[in-house]
Amino acid sequence: MAASGVGFMSAASAQSCQELWVERNSYYKEAGYCFKTSRAISYFGNGGCIYDIEASVPLPREIRARIAEITRIERRMGCN
Repeated sequence: MAASGVGFMSAASAQSCQELWVERNSYYKEAGYCFKTSRAISYFGNGGCIYDIEASVPLPREIRARIAEITRIERRMGCN
């Protein structure tokens, strides 16, 4: 995933719930988050994870903003 927020806005509306979920969680995976759900562990695995608390994952401000945007889109779309 790109670390820049450029281009995310226009593509977001065309993404499916699965694509949004993968994008959102990819940021956490790349930063070393240890997933808790069986869905995320099955998809991403926990190899190399070092952060157990989501809020402790060191992410740049623009990535945190993108994650917040994805979460809003997921809610609006009724994703689970």
